[in-house]
Amino acid sequence: MIASHIKSFSRARILVIGDVMLDHFIWGAVRRISPEAPVPIVEVTKETTFPGGAANVARNLSAFTSHAYLMGRVGRDSAAGELRRLLHEEGVNTDPMLESSTLPTIAKTRIIARQQHLVRVDRETIQKLSADELDEVSQGVEAMLPELDGLIIEDYGKGFITQAFVDRVLGQAKAAGKLVTVDPSPHNPLSWRGATLVKPNRLEAFAAAGIQDQRTPGPPLEDRRLLEVGEQLLDQWAVGKVLVTLGEQGMMLFQRDSAPHHIPTRAREVYDVSGAGDTAIAFLTLAMAVGLSAEAAAEIANRASGIVVGKLGTARVMEDELLQSFED
Repeated sequence: MIASHIKSFSRARILVIGDVMLDHFIWGAVRRISPEAPVPIVEVTKETTFPGGAANVARNLSAFTSHAYLMGRVGRDSAAGELRRLLHEEGVNTDPMLESSTLPTIAKTRIIARQQHLVRVDRETIQKLSADELDEVSQGVEAMLPELDGLIIEDYGKGFITQAFVDRVLGQAKAAGKLVTVDPSPHNPLSWRGATLVKPNRLEAFAAAGIQDQRTPGPPLEDRRLLEVGEQLLDQWAVGKVLVTLGEQGMMLFQRDSAPHHIPTRAREVYDVSGAGDTAIAFLTLAMAVGLSAEAAAEIANRASGIVVGKLGTARVMEDELLQSFED
């Protein structure tokens, strides 16, 4: 039963909208400390690049469907060229992308030695969409909507997702009866009225609700403050569903007129949590787009996240891995 649903992901047509970036990894070994300053010298052994941010969500989709589309903003630079190349290789359609003549492509370089993350170097200029850019991208969404089953708004707080853009897109999607899921940024508090589901992590959820997290020991269903946060966000964001990811405790689904539903974690080993949220929103949306309930979709998203945290770096889940997780 689950296998047939997962295989049906191939027919889902999903547009990812948000902050795109290039993840650059420098891998090496440390054998000595620099004589110039008390810092390690990394002897580089290899370099790798991966799509990051909203682009990582799109590549998670493209492992299961050939109808993954990406809308974001890049510059006219080598990082944009590398990002497009990587996405094309993995089957992501980048035609909806916006190209800026003034802003650089966001790029993050991580230096890793013996699986230890030593430092990260960011190249970015945070700037909101201009009025002309807003018109261009909202017209693009309007043109694509008839052919889509769902949209994912992936906000990393880098300027592409604004309240004006969200209001337009959610209005367009609601009129067309389309599924919209949201991965919010705590640095960019917005109203998500009209979205189908919003998926914050625990830190983001408590920050958005303005409630201090005291990390009460015990099962999540007995965490009074967490339950309070979930119920508050349903009203605050004016949405029907909120899914809070809880790391090693799994996920908690809040829905109007339903009791909170806890999904325990399926992760066996955790090597790297980067990208786990991207994986969760991708699989949650795929599952809901093919007609699964929010509870069943959350279970699939939870298993996919459990797989990806067992990999080092910006990774994605493949179909055989996901199917095997249910067989196990």
